[in-house]
Amino acid sequence: MGDELHEAATSKGFWPDKVDDIFITKQLMMIVSEAVEVMEAIRKDKGKDAVADEMADIIIRTLDLYSGLQEHGYTETTLDEAIAKKTSFNKTRPERHGVKF
Repeated sequence: MGDELHEAATSKGFWPDKVDDIFITKQLMMIVSEAVEVMEAIRKDKGKDAVADEMADIIIRTLDLYSGLQEHGYTETTLDEAIAKKTSFNKTRPERHGVKF
């Protein structure tokens, strides 16, 4: 799915030919902005559809970015491998990972 989303984003001009750390940082901040939009949809009671739409945007941007990171050499690990590794590690951590919140 990530590869399909990345291909669509690239074909629509959202990815430049030359990708650098600044571009990647901007893409990360776009994911943050989508998270803010979910919060605002809830805070302003925009409804369940708005919450779902904004959550979808987070997932779309995240999967697109991960595929782009792979394409441009930032990681060689597949997303499935990364999730499996992190999930396995998180199972060994204490409740709430030892923090209050």
